[in-house]
Amino acid sequence: MAKKNHRRRKNNSNPGLMSILGVGLVLIGLAAFLLLPGTENTDASQPVSRSVTPMEVNYPAPELSLQNVNGKTESLIDFRDKIVLVNNWAIWCPPCKAEIPTLEAYYKTHEPDGFVIIGIEAGETQNEVLTFAQEHGMTYPVWFDLTNAAMNAFHNGSLPSSYVIDRKGTVRLAWVGEISQEMLEKYVTPLLMEN
Repeated sequence: MAKKNHRRRKNNSNPGLMSILGVGLVLIGLAAFLLLPGTENTDASQPVSRSVTPMEVNYPAPELSLQNVNGKTESLIDFRDKIVLVNNWAIWCPPCKAEIPTLEAYYKTHEPDGFVIIGIEAGETQNEVLTFAQEHGMTYPVWFDLTNAAMNAFHNGSLPSSYVIDRKGTVRLAWVGEISQEMLEKYVTPLLMEN
């Protein structure tokens, strides 16, 4: 009678599984960081700022052309003489909706200084985006992006995400998360003074 081999297999950890778990933990940590208040606030009557500080970067703006909500194709290069804040957002995204009044107020104040915001909605149709923009009083240019071309161009799938492009076509600032008035004034306003 043949003896059966009852040796136990060694528990070899799966490197692919470990990588996935590691990435998952990093994403959970990032999400927790973005959801935590940006500043301490002991006055319950005042809103807590959730804006993160932008990262200073320096690379050429991507070539990107999309249709605006009025059906006209526009390109980032069309705005080369301005300071441009590209804001990737979505109708369904709560922090995206929360930052719209701040972006709109900053745009109205600084448009005479050569500043423009291009709000690029990720995934909805032209009519849905146009209706949303009108209901929320968005007067800055709004583009719609059914294929996520803007997020791919900036290599970032997070929403909201924003990028500031200077008058020479260089991306100078990058944000992931909700933008506050304080951060716009601190980081974008000085760029408006550059030639």
